[in-house]
Amino acid sequence: MSRTAKIFAAAKQNPQGLSFTQPQALAVVAGFRLKRVNGSHHVYAKTGVAEIIDLQPIGNKAKTYQVRQMLDLIEKYSIQIK
Repeated sequence: MSRTAKIFAAAKQNPQGLSFTQPQALAVVAGFRLKRVNGSHHVYAKTGVAEIIDLQPIGNKAKTYQVRQMLDLIEKYSIQIK
């Protein structure tokens, strides 16, 4: 199992426990690209996906609701994490 696949499994099990860099890595592996950074907002987009991923740190952790939103998008569009 790859490092990102382990992060993906951990995120599904406990979205609260992720450092900020982990959902960023998942977004990139899922094919999203960093579109812009506006203050603390890191906005990721992917061709063919209408929604964006907006990630913000809270300390050194990722905001839980944003991790859940990202996981929902990955499932909704059947994006493969390798």
